[in-house]
Amino acid sequence: MATADDLLVQIEALEGKLAEARTSITRRFVGQTQVVDLALSALLCGGHALLIGLPGLGKTRLVETLGTVMGLHGNRIQFTPDLMPADILGSEVLETAADGTRAFRFLQGPVFCQLLMADEINRASPRTQSALLQAMQEKEVTVAGEDRPLGSPFHVLATQNPIEQEGTYPLPEAQLDRFLVRIDVDYPDRATERDILLSTTGVEEGDAHAVFSAGELLEAQTLLRRMPVGDSIVEMILDLVRAFRPDDPAAPARVRETVSWGPGPRAAQALMMTVRARAMLQGRLAPGPEDVIAMARPVLGHRMGLNFAARARGDDLSTLIDEVAAGITRTEAAA
Repeated sequence: MATADDLLVQIEALEGKLAEARTSITRRFVGQTQVVDLALSALLCGGHALLIGLPGLGKTRLVETLGTVMGLHGNRIQFTPDLMPADILGSEVLETAADGTRAFRFLQGPVFCQLLMADEINRASPRTQSALLQAMQEKEVTVAGEDRPLGSPFHVLATQNPIEQEGTYPLPEAQLDRFLVRIDVDYPDRATERDILLSTTGVEEGDAHAVFSAGELLEAQTLLRRMPVGDSIVEMILDLVRAFRPDDPAAPARVRETVSWGPGPRAAQALMMTVRARAMLQGRLAPGPEDVIAMARPVLGHRMGLNFAARARGDDLSTLIDEVAAGITRTEAAA
């Protein structure tokens, strides 16, 4: 069994490798450090990510670059209203051999990969969206009565346009909950946009290179789970998640008046993993309260909903998360 010193050495080595990966990614995806870190966190935790942003902000470019840098075999599915589950999972076809015998052969769909890009996932019908439910949770699919394992590791990075509503189908809560984090991709600041302009309109563009292999990423995911988390951080995570359940006696009055449904245990699990990933990406050996606060929005924002009255008032869920998280921080500090 590895000692504490061995664990320290391994974590420090992984931090150096992650720093190299970030540098490689930024050669093709300029700026947006927080977006890159959240996407890397999802992969480090073995989870899936939902990227939401306007067209042209580099979501597809980021996913492709991540696949290259992390050494993952990737496929892309362009979700459209006429896409069918078989277009994702695959199907059986009847083949005739040279001797005249016939047999069914399974043709794998694009889901059989290590990094699946689900582009504009909300454009497909609920029937087609549900084809990913088992894949995202169990990392296998059942076709023709047979369980078929997917790639190892297996990650789904989905994109979504927040302003386009015509011809789209909102993701159901059960599917949203399977995404470890929601990543909001906003407009870059002026300096970043200038760098993007100069780096993408010349004769040559920056090129990313592989830093990890699939096996090394699996080892990193295992190492991340061994990173120590203090009891105070565990209690803070529990306080934060339970504070957004309107039926919980400990929920603040503002939550009870505003929130229709709150996050379940999977949200606490996601926070437990992502605070470790954030600490590791920042070169720290254990997560702190600042990591819990920073990951509150990406982890909790898509796992709860406002009630009708709150929506009518124009309340903002992100603002509510920040307010409650800040209140819990003050309470923890006072204790």
